[in-house]
Amino acid sequence: MRQATVARTTKETDISLTLNLDGEGKVAVDTGIGFADHMLTLCAFWAGFDLDLTCKGDLEIDTHHSLEDVGLCLGQALAEALGDKRGINRVASAKVPMDEALAEVVVDLSGRPYIVYDDALLPDLIAGDEKDVWREFLKSLAYKAGMNLHVKFEYGQNGHHLLEAAFKALGLALSKAATVGRKGVSSTKGSLD
Repeated sequence: MRQATVARTTKETDISLTLNLDGEGKVAVDTGIGFADHMLTLCAFWAGFDLDLTCKGDLEIDTHHSLEDVGLCLGQALAEALGDKRGINRVASAKVPMDEALAEVVVDLSGRPYIVYDDALLPDLIAGDEKDVWREFLKSLAYKAGMNLHVKFEYGQNGHHLLEAAFKALGLALSKAATVGRKGVSSTKGSLD
């Protein structure tokens, strides 16, 4: 089974999660942040991953610490569940519409972390939170997972729709990239970082 369990406890957050890459899209998420729960549920469901995640964070301050740390834990779980990455497709992309919005996500599970993320189309506030918390979440996810992650908002006006399209696309791209569909390692150099 390609799965991992991660726990993280700090003065800011207390997180536990279990991720199964070969699941059925069974998702139970409770971060105390309704919109984040919605986005994480969409991502895992569209990836076909099983995800059980709880986070108790210092929401009396804001959502930043919770979302950043959830990104760190989810990225760590993804890296651990992938193991040596033997046979995975490694690279994948997905484009998803949500009403007037369109987002594209491209991933490379190479072990080399990098993120390209332009949030100029997003409104400053989404579901009561600064749009910056989503960049921090995705950056933490990419760096802990060792993933090259590009998120492009093609067009749209509604912040909820833009992020929903991106998180569905992220799930679909991760599903394709994590799928075992090759023999050996997906690299001409014979290994992945």
